[in-house]
Amino acid sequence: MVQKAKILLVDDRPENLLALEAILSALDQTLVRASSGEEALKALLTDDFAVILLDVQMPGMDGFETAAHIKRRERTRDIPIIFLTAINHGPHHTFRGYAAGAVDYISKPFDPWVLRAKVSVFVELYMKNCQLREQASLLRLQLEGGEKDADEANESAGLLAELSARLAAVEEQAEALTKQLNDESTDAAAVATAAHLERKLTGLRRALDALEPGTGSASSVPSQN
Repeated sequence: MVQKAKILLVDDRPENLLALEAILSALDQTLVRASSGEEALKALLTDDFAVILLDVQMPGMDGFETAAHIKRRERTRDIPIIFLTAINHGPHHTFRGYAAGAVDYISKPFDPWVLRAKVSVFVELYMKNCQLREQASLLRLQLEGGEKDADEANESAGLLAELSARLAAVEEQAEALTKQLNDESTDAAAVATAAHLERKLTGLRRALDALEPGTGSASSVPSQN
């Protein structure tokens, strides 16, 4: 059974959390609530999340400060953050969101379908990333064991091919998404989202290439956060 991805919802208003849950319930993933920045950081200490939806205007630690803490932690710095705000202070305010590490910045009220579609992209990328890491780990154990049996060698080669094909499918999906974003919008949100996907996929491709014969030992595979 495939494990569900976790999505962190951060907002100090319970009614906003309820609305987000209603919108994202169709994705059939695990939705985790946090009513403050401090509560969000506590949740991030123990759980892995595919994406974070973070309200900007919160008492105490606001969204910008929370995002800064998230990006400073090695464990959480690569988790995509989508900022949600009910106040539009103009380009400077939006730029501050991207400077804090957001991959997208959405003003309320937002289109539920658009928000769900954007979150689903990061959930899909997270799930593919988990699958690739798990299969690469199994393959690394085989290679480190020094097994010379021809059948096992063929099985390892087949697994490498499967991993490469799966990653190619994700790369194709990301390329299509980038083209769609570029066609529909030239704002900073589209650029930031596409850049984040490209960085993650580049890291995955390097990890897979490191497992290929003649490109280095399996023990040198870089970790993917």
